[in-house]
Amino acid sequence: MVDEKVLDSASVQPVPRSQTITFAGPVTKPSIGSTSAAANPQSIILYRTLSIKIEETQRSDFKRLAPSIKESFWNFFSRRKQTAGPTADEELAGLDFHKVETNELFQRFNTAEKVGLDSEAAKSRLDRNGKNVMSRPPSNLPKKIFNYMFGGFAGILWLAGILAILSWKPIGEPDPQAINLYIGCVIFLVIIIQIAFTVWQDYTTSQVMKSIHSMLPANCIVLRDGEKKQIASSDLVIGDVVVLSLGIKVPADLRLVEVSSDLKFDRSILTGESDAIPGTVAMTDNNYLETKNIAFMSTHCTQGSGLGIVVSTGDKTVLGRISKLTSAKEEETTLLQQEINSFIIKVASFSIVLGVILIAVWAAWLQKYHYGFMDASGIIIVVLALIVAFVPEGLPVAVAITLNIIARRMQRSNVLCKVLTTVETLGSVSVICSDKTGTLTENRMTVQTIAFAAHQVEIASYDELKSEAQDTSSAVRKLQLAAALNCAAGFAADQEDKPVNTRETVGDATDSAILKFAENLGSVQKEQESFEEVFKIPFNSKNKWMLTLRKPTSESALKEIGAETLVLYVKGAPDILFPRCTSYMDKNGDLQRLTPEAQAAINLSQEQLSGKGQRVLALCSRTIVLPSKIISLDQTAEDFAASVESANAELTIVGLVGIVDPPRKEIPGVVSTVRRAGCRVVMVTGDFSITATAIAKQCGIITVNKVDNAAVVRDPSTVPTIRDEDDEETYHNNNVTALVISGSDLMEGFVDREWDIICSYSEIVFARTTPEQKLRIVNEMRARGAIVGVTGDGVNDAPALKAAHIGIAMGAGSDVAIAAADMVLLDNNFSSILVAMENGRLVFDNLRKVIIYLLPAGSWSELWPVLWNIFLGIPAPLSSFLMIIICIFTDLAPSCLGMVFEGPESDLMLRRPRNPKKDKLVSWDLLGQAYFFMGMMEMICAHSMFFFYMYKYANIPLYRLAYCYENWADGFMGHSIDELNHFVSVGQCVYFVTLVIMQLFGNLFASRTRRLSVLQKNPFWGPSRNLRIPIAMCISIAIVIIILYVPFFNNVFQTAPIPLEFWFIPIPLAIGMLLMDETRKLLVRSYPKSFIAKIAW
Repeated sequence: MVDEKVLDSASVQPVPRSQTITFAGPVTKPSIGSTSAAANPQSIILYRTLSIKIEETQRSDFKRLAPSIKESFWNFFSRRKQTAGPTADEELAGLDFHKVETNELFQRFNTAEKVGLDSEAAKSRLDRNGKNVMSRPPSNLPKKIFNYMFGGFAGILWLAGILAILSWKPIGEPDPQAINLYIGCVIFLVIIIQIAFTVWQDYTTSQVMKSIHSMLPANCIVLRDGEKKQIASSDLVIGDVVVLSLGIKVPADLRLVEVSSDLKFDRSILTGESDAIPGTVAMTDNNYLETKNIAFMSTHCTQGSGLGIVVSTGDKTVLGRISKLTSAKEEETTLLQQEINSFIIKVASFSIVLGVILIAVWAAWLQKYHYGFMDASGIIIVVLALIVAFVPEGLPVAVAITLNIIARRMQRSNVLCKVLTTVETLGSVSVICSDKTGTLTENRMTVQTIAFAAHQVEIASYDELKSEAQDTSSAVRKLQLAAALNCAAGFAADQEDKPVNTRETVGDATDSAILKFAENLGSVQKEQESFEEVFKIPFNSKNKWMLTLRKPTSESALKEIGAETLVLYVKGAPDILFPRCTSYMDKNGDLQRLTPEAQAAINLSQEQLSGKGQRVLALCSRTIVLPSKIISLDQTAEDFAASVESANAELTIVGLVGIVDPPRKEIPGVVSTVRRAGCRVVMVTGDFSITATAIAKQCGIITVNKVDNAAVVRDPSTVPTIRDEDDEETYHNNNVTALVISGSDLMEGFVDREWDIICSYSEIVFARTTPEQKLRIVNEMRARGAIVGVTGDGVNDAPALKAAHIGIAMGAGSDVAIAAADMVLLDNNFSSILVAMENGRLVFDNLRKVIIYLLPAGSWSELWPVLWNIFLGIPAPLSSFLMIIICIFTDLAPSCLGMVFEGPESDLMLRRPRNPKKDKLVSWDLLGQAYFFMGMMEMICAHSMFFFYMYKYANIPLYRLAYCYENWADGFMGHSIDELNHFVSVGQCVYFVTLVIMQLFGNLFASRTRRLSVLQKNPFWGPSRNLRIPIAMCISIAIVIIILYVPFFNNVFQTAPIPLEFWFIPIPLAIGMLLMDETRKLLVRSYPKSFIAKIAW
């Protein structure tokens, strides 16, 4: 007997069985739990992803042996560095609870099917392993608050605000300057404004996830001490035997050891699939998440009864693992967030370094040679001014407003963006992996061709076929029965009076096409009523077929098929079903042996239909005369299901149906536009390669005649032509190569070198793919530097949608796909992606325009007054308060009310996708334009106006202002200190007004375009009209008037009215600056290969 102390919390080793067993009296009937909670989409996504990873792990022969007790003892006491533990999918792949025999399982857990655990053993395990509850995820509220308070530029501004308060008191004593206190309060107000906008943005974009912990049932029935007892589900332990019955919620992960013939579970909470799953004792799948002999926590028992032994509790259950993954997984930082964070780090680093330099200069030079010029309080204010000057405080507000505006604009175009910062990601996408059905095509499938071996019939009219279907021995009649009786679709209510092809259906598009085909030949309802459905297996992406077993019941059906007869109908992919077939139906309805020659003829028919872009399905059947050794109606449900599956062989090919789903009319134009934008559209479909290639050519995804395949990729002697991505001029058109890869090729696998070749093709189609392979394709593309967008609408698409840089779900898709995606196309139209791409690029463009508008005045021109003050001893030409007013108010109105509403430039969708590694939001060319061109002109003009005012009204020339330092006191140039301070206050306001006017009348118009002239894109009339620009200009002027002429600001912040002439002199300076930029743009347009064009932003 093994000592329990060595067992871990998820023990699979035996636990000692109680020696005394007693049986209880009557059993108390348990209360039925509540109905199933709504499925959590995030759980479904993770469940699907784990399932895929487990299958990949098992295919790669993953093996993990549990360490022996001796090894565990040595590892526990050894000082060796512990390596990271296995991942969730590796742990699940290593579980064998579903594989071992039930007797071995009972022995492993030291329990018994009819007795269960004894109370003492259960208590011991509960004390050791803890309650059967999932750990609550740590609250992220403190982290959110911290990010609100100190995220972005807020941390730097907190430092500036604190410095301002300290410079007032205690550092400013014994003569504290109240203005320092006021400036500190203004900085704190700026922080509050930024926090408010951040909270607002977070509130409008956050998705509240339903608590996964509410899924756990309260009570359950277990066998304890030989009795059936009702206990709290939280008290369950490993080895408990749980009684299952109709309506209960499974309280832990259970291995089923006894099942009724009708036992079924609703796993939709994990899988998202509504069909109930039968429970079995035997393993049905190597994958722990797919086998039917495991009942997962929080799934519902919808039918039948049974017994299950607890194999996992709490965090060790599948739901618990998913919960931990969900709470532990951090959302991937979007490309835009990365850009903004990078800019913030650079600005903060520069501010801190420059601040330290100024303090060092003050301590080492000013204190020694100009002692009376600046005290400790003064240098703190200078550093504060430096921080305020260099930090564009209005940028976070501008970003929040820009993203919200673009998101609303996209929503009007039927594109819903769930997370605002992902808007820009789509503008950077270089590869779009799109499914075919319903996205590129109309999802209006119709049967266009039927084929009996080599004989093909194009369906132009059903009149002739309908007459043939009246003959019960004809091939058409037998094909109609196979279609009508094995169809998962149905007609919606009140559709009987409408023509068949216009009726609304319930079900997927493929089955709807089969349904309408059969209905055109006769009443489907009548046929289905004449043949009772005995058993069915729905279609799934793994099997790629659906099956139904029918029994004739009506007189006509008995006459046609025969009494005591069952008919097995199978419909699915030809390549999957053909190996199961031994005969076929010829065009006369006669049964023929499937010879190699006949098989070749049928394969040729399939290829011909696929070459026309038709989806080909095989309809097969098998007649079973009772009594039969294969199937007996007296079998248990479990045995009967196994018998039916084994009977899915020796089939007869009744016929082939070719289903056409035409591409949407707008798709070729959309694909062409996307390609001109430098983005590849990759088709990922479940159709055959021939069909997929034909549709891809119709859609414009493949444009060349020569199409490579996997053999070309694998042949070392063949070097496919690789696109020259560095060739800007011929990027869109040169070296166009096409490739079609099938799912079977992917199963054989490709090495990294081969994936490099695959991902370099300009036109790619992946055919016959599974959801697992779609996920692999996305990951391989990402690994090679592509920015990947993925479209999808089904539950199985969720892992790929989540793995992509941006997942795009269809509005009519499953809730799980929508939850996994970052963006939803409400109209289910691929052309909406074009709108989203344009708006994604527009976000980036407009943010660059906002930044290039903010930096010249709000950063560069504010920095130099601080430097002149320290290094040249000139009285500061601009105060800290006025710097804040520029950043938060006068500059923010034009940028947030004007620039963010700018429409796209004409070449926006002709540019290559942005390369996040090279094309930065704040690049060197942008900084060059903002600082050394526009910023330098503004700085020189503003300083000139300050010096001109000081010369004209104070009679102090520039050479006397320079190096005055401590000489700026009573008597300097015949003025008192009060007069001197007044001159500086007015001069600072002159500098302030000059910057504002040059921004409004010069930089604002210049920043609206990258290449075009202001005459080609003016804000007052024409297609580029933006009347918010003049409104924003008026708002900024009004703010300036308030700051300069309201007594409150004059008294508190030492502002002052300025002479009238200084309102008008800056206007021609602003126009001159605009003309300078117009000249630059003209040179860029005229000489696109010149040095000026290369350094243009």
